[in-house]
Parts: sequence; structure tokens; C-alpha cells
Amino acid sequence: MPDTAAPLLRARGVTRRFGGLAAVSEVSLDLAEGEIHAVIGTNGAGKSTLINVLAGEIAITGGSVELLGIDVTHWPQPKRAQAGLGRSYQRTTIFPRFSVFENCRLAAQATHQVPWNWWTAAADCPISTTLAREALYRTGLAGLADRTAGLLSHGEKRQLEIAMCVATRPRVLLLDEPLAGMGAAETERMLDLLSGLKSGHAILLVEHDMDAVFRVSDRITVMVNGAVIASDVPAAVRADAEVQLAYLGEVHV
Repeated sequence: MPDTAAPLLRARGVTRRFGGLAAVSEVSLDLAEGEIHAVIGTNGAGKSTLINVLAGEIAITGGSVELLGIDVTHWPQPKRAQAGLGRSYQRTTIFPRFSVFENCRLAAQATHQVPWNWWTAAADCPISTTLAREALYRTGLAGLADRTAGLLSHGEKRQLEIAMCVATRPRVLLLDEPLAGMGAAETERMLDLLSGLKSGHAILLVEHDMDAVFRVSDRITVMVNGAVIASDVPAAVRADAEVQLAYLGEVHV
């Protein structure tokens, strides 16, 4: 019987070297269902490289990655996506000329293909259509389904990217700076969305907005120069003297 309490994603000693530079060095972390686990650090700390390695977009140099209890260390990105891993990027990756609904339907179609059903138009596929509508409902975009994606506000475009991830029915979400460039109102909507997505997902969040990180995260891992210097609940990380010196910039006595 599977261990329902086991992490949905487990990284152990993950290392990625570029020549003599260790961009990520011996990083270990767990992502549990119902949890937002944030990774923070200054520019160049290795956060995005870590996400790329976990997603299978950059080959690992050392260590291991398990997804849903399966060793996926050397699996490519498409195979990990099929197995239940979704991710968003720092830059917007939507199809601006398509509708909001069609963006989600295409994302669902990519991971739920039925190539043998050649007599049915892809746009009429009931599986991808259902997954798209469910994703839009869950991410608060159902009312904008028919709008052209390129006409959305910046915050709505970021919501759509997450909706496209959700449409693939992932168990693990890797989100790279989803709050970048947002105003206060858009940030609040995104934080509500992330909190709502905790149910049924394990979320890894890379983000520079520290107020948002400490509000929404259940656990925070701090990276400096590719290595982890702290990993704990937000209150403990905030109080950690090494974190304050290396990242937050000061020590509070």
C-alpha cells in the first residue's frame, strides 16, 4: 500500500555544475501535498536552476529526484509532465492570439493526447475540454474564457499560466516568480489562488516578494551561492541569524 504521507516530490543532494561552477550544490527538499514550499535567495543563488533541474529541463550532475515515489532523476521534462509535474516560468508563455479557454485546452491536450482518435477534431476532444473548463474555474478565470489571452491584464496572464498548468492535472506545481511585476491588488488575488491550489497539490514557489512569501508559505528554504543555509517554517527562518545576514540584510536581536 502506498504511503499517503510521503512527499509528492523528493530531492536528495541535487547538484548541477556548469564546468567548475556549482550553480546548485547538494540541495535536498521535500514537497508535501497541501503545502507551499518557498525557495528564496538573492539573484544568482541557484533558485531557477534548481527548478529547471527538478522539472527535467536541465540535466542533473549529482543527487536524485523522486516524483510520486518514482525515481525520475534522468527523465526528460515531457515524461515528468506526463507523470504529474507542472511548472510556470518567469516570462509569460501564453498564446496571446488564442482565447483564454483555448490556451487551457491546448495545455490539457498536450498531456492527454488521443492520437488514435483521428476522426474527431482536437478542439472537440471531451477530455481536454473538460480539463480546461475545470482549470479555469479553479483559477478564477471561468468568466474570461472567451477573451483573447493577449488582452488580459498582467496579473490575469499570470493566472492563465497557472491555469494552463492545472489543466494538465499535475500533482506537483513548480512556480517561478508568479508575482513578478504585480500590483498590490493582483498580488492579493494570486496569493488567494495559490492558497486555494494547496488542496490536491504540492507547490514549490520561487519568489522575490518577501512579504508574500512569508504570508503564504508553509515552509521556506533559503539558498546562497547554490547551497541551502536554512529550511524551516517561516517564523524560524525569519529568526535565523544566518538568513538575516545573508539574505534579509540585518540581524534582529
